[in-house]
Amino acid sequence: MLDLRQLRYFIAVAEAEHVGRAAEQLQISQSPLSRQIAQLEKKLGLTLFERTHQRIRLTRDGTVFLSEARALLRHADRLENLGRRLGRGEEGGLCIGYVSDAMHTGVLPSALRRLQEERPGIHVALYSMSASQQFEGLRQRSLDIALVREPPDRDDPVLRAASLLEDPLLLVLPAGHPLAAQEVVRAQDLDGQAWIAVEDEGDPAWRDAFIASCVASGFTPDIRLDAAEPLTALGLVASGLGLALIQKSMLRGGKDGVVVRELPWHEASIRLWAVWHHIDLRPIVSSFRETVLSDERTRSEETPPRRSRR
Repeated sequence: MLDLRQLRYFIAVAEAEHVGRAAEQLQISQSPLSRQIAQLEKKLGLTLFERTHQRIRLTRDGTVFLSEARALLRHADRLENLGRRLGRGEEGGLCIGYVSDAMHTGVLPSALRRLQEERPGIHVALYSMSASQQFEGLRQRSLDIALVREPPDRDDPVLRAASLLEDPLLLVLPAGHPLAAQEVVRAQDLDGQAWIAVEDEGDPAWRDAFIASCVASGFTPDIRLDAAEPLTALGLVASGLGLALIQKSMLRGGKDGVVVRELPWHEASIRLWAVWHHIDLRPIVSSFRETVLSDERTRSEETPPRRSRR
C-alpha cells in the first residue's frame, strides 16, 4: 500500500526539482528525503526521476505518476477533513465540486447564499475540478455534489443527474464595430470576422466544436485569440480585438464598451448539471441538493427553454 507521506515527499521534490530545496520546504534533512524517494521507486518498480549533478527532473512515467499522486492526496485531504468534522459531532459540512460556469452563471453562489441563511456557520469546501474528477469524487464519497457541463452516462449505476440551467450564448461586439449599428445580425455578416474563442476547460476538442457550430449556422469564424474564461473574452471584445459568444447570465445590466445581440438562428447555450451519488448518507446533502434543484425550477419558470447545441 502506498505511503501518503512518501507521496507528499515525492510531490515536493517534483515541484522543486531539487532535493535540498524540497527538504527545506518539508523541514526535514536531505538524506531521509532522498531515502524515502528511493524507497518509493523501489516499491513501485519505477524510476520517477532523472538525476544529474545539477538538478533532478521527472521521467515521463514520473510525470504521469505525479498527476495521479496529486489527485490521491486531494482526495485524502478531503476525507480527513470530513472525518474531523464528523468526529466533532458536526453534520459533516459539504464538499462541492464545480466547473467555472457554476460560478459565472450564479448557480453556485445563489445556492450557497441560501444554505448560509438556513444553516449559518456550516462548513463548505469548494473544489474546482474537471467533470471526470468530480464523478470519481462522488463515487468515492469525497464529494457530496458535482456541478458540471455534461451529465454522466444514463446507465451509470451509481450517479444521478438533473439539468440545472441552459444559459443562451449571445453575440458580443465592440461598441465601435460596424455591425454594432445593426439590430439584426445575419450569419453572412459574421463570416470571416475576427473572433475571440472562449475555452471549454472540460472539452479537449472545444475549438473544433466551436468552429463546427459556427459553420453549421452559416459562417466561418477567423479566430484571432483564445480566452481562458468569459470575463477575459469580454475585456478583449471591449478593447476592439474581435467578436465573441458569451452566456447571457454574464451580460445582465450591460457592459461598457460592448454591444450585445441575440442570434436566433444560432441556438447555442451553456448547460449545467447537478450530479450526485444515488445513496444519501447525510440529510445535509439531500437538503442542499433540493436547494440547488429548487433554484433551477424557479429559473425554468422565469425563462423559456432553449435547444442546446453546445
